[in-house]
Amino acid sequence: MVKKIALEEHFLSPGLIDYWRPTMSEVPAAHSDYLFRNLTDFGELRLKSMDDSGIARAVLSIAGPGVQAERDAATATRRARESNDFLAGEIGKRPDRYSGFAHLAMQDAEGAADELERCVRALKFCGAMINGHTHGQYLDHPDLYPFWERAEAVGATIYLHPGDPVAQPSVLSGYKVLMRPMWGWGFETGSHALRLIVGGHFDRFPNSRLMIGHLGETLPFLLWRFDSRAKFHGLKLNKPPSQYIRENIVVTTSGMCSAEPLNCSLAALGTERVMFAADHPFEEAQEAGAFMDHVPLAEALRQDIASGNAARYLGLPKL
Repeated sequence: MVKKIALEEHFLSPGLIDYWRPTMSEVPAAHSDYLFRNLTDFGELRLKSMDDSGIARAVLSIAGPGVQAERDAATATRRARESNDFLAGEIGKRPDRYSGFAHLAMQDAEGAADELERCVRALKFCGAMINGHTHGQYLDHPDLYPFWERAEAVGATIYLHPGDPVAQPSVLSGYKVLMRPMWGWGFETGSHALRLIVGGHFDRFPNSRLMIGHLGETLPFLLWRFDSRAKFHGLKLNKPPSQYIRENIVVTTSGMCSAEPLNCSLAALGTERVMFAADHPFEEAQEAGAFMDHVPLAEALRQDIASGNAARYLGLPKL
């Protein structure tokens, strides 16, 4: 069993539970209860799951949407800070096993920038996880430029996690199974990343560090197509779209236990830009761990995906 650093491992802090519960409205009560127990546990349940999967270190992040669902910016800012302090306390109990991504109130760009810097510098977090748009404002919005300036200055990785779209696409209407994790979230998150690219975000902030789960939400599969159509439409950027994806974006294996998309991502992005994640507890960590242990790979590459790339990219202790 290869030792692993897992990068999309969720939890809930006391002040954010009421934001999470509405996301479970269509989930059977027994499964919702199972998720809640695992999200709120930092001891026996979580550590056993990690041990059974070969996960030596988990980088913990809030199960969305968190304070991004809050309408009052001041309340969102306060609760985000409280959540980050709560996580820091839990990490302090097991610094050998846990690290963290900050939770941010994106309703206030300067406030989010301040909290990101505090979390990176004072709490030693790895960066932040942002759950898609905030009340319809995507991360390419000019109001958020101060946030990105600070993220760049402190070298923080921003993990772009799925969130529900502002409105469901008509093509998905009538098929609830398609609207969220099966298809809709991937479409939403991949499109969010493409907004950043075609809007010139990485020209304005060339040192931005973006992380995307699910092996890049199909983006690695479409690099040639992005470049071809950008040229066809006369898109004015400093680089082809594929180059920003290869240089500014890294991906994790969260929720993708399949050799074919893994091999595509490795070939498209480079072996140093693919990292392990389990998406606990929404996916089974044991399944993700077994996949990483047994998928056909050269052993040195397996070690890099499992932990080495994350240790180098996020400055985590090497296993």
